[in-house]
Amino acid sequence: MRTVTIRQPCAAPVDVVWDVATDLEHAPEFIPGISGTEVLTDGGFGVGTRWKETRTMLGRQASEVMTITALEPGRSYTAEASSSGMHYVTRWEFIPVEGGSEIVMSFGGEATGTLAKVMSKAMGFMVGSVQKTMQRDMAELAASAERRTNT
Repeated sequence: MRTVTIRQPCAAPVDVVWDVATDLEHAPEFIPGISGTEVLTDGGFGVGTRWKETRTMLGRQASEVMTITALEPGRSYTAEASSSGMHYVTRWEFIPVEGGSEIVMSFGGEATGTLAKVMSKAMGFMVGSVQKTMQRDMAELAASAERRTNT
């Protein structure tokens, strides 16, 4: 699967967007596509933080365990997950701009198993669905951050 990158403007400052984006326990409250999260590690948000995220994709509910593998506090983080012969990488960037911030999300997957390699070639249609989900999630994230700024 090729990497998909989406950009989302936001009227909230980067520090507020960061606080919302890294609040794993409450993610289902501001991203409706996520039906549940369970933080699996103790401590704050940082490299090594693991959580289980449940969402509905293509009409099926699925859970993935995600791990933070890179972090620049207040600026960016990378989360990775491996499941069913695929390795997924999601990178979030939070860029200050005049009047707020820009949120940049990149998501890609690489087949690591034989069956997944065969299936990934046949599943090119999923890219459009993934893009729509990312756009919806980012718009909801931005709206939640803007609401926090205005209260």
